[in-house]
Amino acid sequence: MLKAYHYRLYPTKSQATLLEQTLEICRWVYNDTLALRKDAWEQDQRSISLYETNKILTQWKQDRPDLKQVHSQVLQNAQMRVDLAFKAFFRRVKSGEKPGYPRFKGKGRYDSFTYPQYGFNLDGDRLHLAKIGDVRVVLHRPVEGSIKTLTIRRSATGKWYACFSVEYDPDFVPQKETAVGIDVGLESFATLSNGEKIENPRFFRTDEKALAKAQRRLSKAEKGTSERKKARKIVAHVHERIANRRFNFAHQTSRQLVNRFGAIVFEDLNITNMQKNHCLAKSIADAAWNQFVTITQSKAEDAGSHVIQVNPRNTSLMCSRCGMIVAKALSDRIHSCPHCGLEMDRDQNAAINILRLGLQSLG
Repeated sequence: MLKAYHYRLYPTKSQATLLEQTLEICRWVYNDTLALRKDAWEQDQRSISLYETNKILTQWKQDRPDLKQVHSQVLQNAQMRVDLAFKAFFRRVKSGEKPGYPRFKGKGRYDSFTYPQYGFNLDGDRLHLAKIGDVRVVLHRPVEGSIKTLTIRRSATGKWYACFSVEYDPDFVPQKETAVGIDVGLESFATLSNGEKIENPRFFRTDEKALAKAQRRLSKAEKGTSERKKARKIVAHVHERIANRRFNFAHQTSRQLVNRFGAIVFEDLNITNMQKNHCLAKSIADAAWNQFVTITQSKAEDAGSHVIQVNPRNTSLMCSRCGMIVAKALSDRIHSCPHCGLEMDRDQNAAINILRLGLQSLG
């Protein structure tokens, strides 16, 4: 199994400069590889493979000596990203989705590079990066397993992070026999089938005024000035703070659920369609249900638990006792069945239906 470990890097000023230069060189390789493949198709109706672009990279190194300042596999990975972008584009075309042709990366838009196999070594609190040097890293937890790849990422606020992709054999704990259905929502972040509720922290709403104030200062600052650069960084800091709080909440909540239950059932929601409701779009994005489900799935794999996603159709309308459909408006918070007389919280009723569907899928 694969797992990712994220650590904060603290490069020196000279190392930070080399990291920035590496990003810019990778950006150049990415853009020129994209232009090469785009022109070959438009002019000759010819498709260029990843292998061919790797061979052309060798020629580029002769014309541009600065490419030799970056590890060869890092440059090849930049070309692999172009190849993956085209494969995703053709997959979307084939399936009838909105294609989204691969785009060129503007200055500052390329924010990570990857060592696929070689060129790095972790030794205590030092991470050796080929062509850059030994960078100080804070290992807040040990790396367990065999390291496969390393990605160096720059955040919007200028912080540097190392992300290790690790292959490991999980130690499964004894299977827990308890199961729970979870109905996610906006009034409460989640309602469990046993009646428990998880409050919605509304991280974006909490910092919305601070963000609006920072954005107003940014819009008033003149382009190209140091004031605008400083204002942009303040906006990025607010966004980063919101994202970090949301991410931490998802991790802590999912850990509590996985520790308690052997089977966790969610609705398989189409978030994109739900966000077309402009009255609720901001609140739905703030809740980040997909992130929460994905993190829960990752933790459940380690614990030997199951995460099941079921069809959400009628889970809120169906009576969990008699199975009859009871029409409700979004403002109706109590489920009151005229057929069997059941009265209970609307979200708990839905969570019980979700649990039933999940258990049926498990057999």
